[in-house]
Amino acid sequence: MYRLGILAVLFLITTRPVQAWGFFSHRLINRLAVYTLPREMIGFYKTNIDYLTDNATRPDSRRTVVPGEAPRHFLDVDVYGDSAVYKLPRSYADAVALLGEDSLLRHGIVPWQVARMKGQLTEAFRLHETDRILHLSADLGHYIADACVPLHATHNYNGQLTNQRGIHALWESRLPELLSNGYDFFTGPAPYLDRPTDVIWQAVGRSAAAVDSVLRFERELTLKFPEDRKYGFEQRGNLTVRAYSRDFAREYHQRLNGQVERQMRLALRLVGAFWYTAWVDAGQPDLDKLPRAPSRKEQERLALEAKQLLEPAPKAPAPGHEE
Repeated sequence: MYRLGILAVLFLITTRPVQAWGFFSHRLINRLAVYTLPREMIGFYKTNIDYLTDNATRPDSRRTVVPGEAPRHFLDVDVYGDSAVYKLPRSYADAVALLGEDSLLRHGIVPWQVARMKGQLTEAFRLHETDRILHLSADLGHYIADACVPLHATHNYNGQLTNQRGIHALWESRLPELLSNGYDFFTGPAPYLDRPTDVIWQAVGRSAAAVDSVLRFERELTLKFPEDRKYGFEQRGNLTVRAYSRDFAREYHQRLNGQVERQMRLALRLVGAFWYTAWVDAGQPDLDKLPRAPSRKEQERLALEAKQLLEPAPKAPAPGHEE
């Protein structure tokens, strides 16, 4: 029964219009995370599952137009030296005092962002603010998922320093889009996190530890595949686009030994766990008493934001990862 539910979710995701690389995985993770929640939460979240799915990608849409957005998606662990994930301050204020905010914004703040938003979501639950619960849940899911991507934990985020440009989309987008129908996304119920800040730092550390294999296996495989076999052309809507070939992607996936699947499973488990933990820490408010849908004001806010993102405007500075 659960397997059939997962297949149905995958069908819904793949048949929705995809606006850009990377959106597929974020939408899938937020959507599946809903099914990890307890009975007291799942009714409210399932009613709003399309909101959580569709808005899972909104932080990416804001990256180049909203000042301060870009650094929230990554942390260049390697620029801070050995054991950085153990040595960096858990408090953002302490990190600013130690490193300076300019450095932090240049090299990313994703674990601090997740910890901050967990507190905001807890407060939204406590105040019974439906719109903020939904808005924060969708955004928080995005940042947690980003923290589970190895290439969001390195300064060499797109292989640009090792002549492997494009590897980010290969790992984060191409492999899930081609192969996620065969992934096992069963994680069990979302757990309560006694120390959520430590948990997100552990996730970033796990991502950083995987960077070497992500780069090395692609480099080794490139030596085996001539250019005309490594890449191909595919139709996406009305466009013909150059993409990593299916043969290259599948062999890369095999060499990674299920790494992308494991990281996606970790991401959706953590998304559910952070939502659940925020709710428990807020005193487990009765979500059945909340409005069952975002307000007209929230819908108007989303529409206005979407319109603003489409309008030509000077791009805001976006230091760091320019995907």
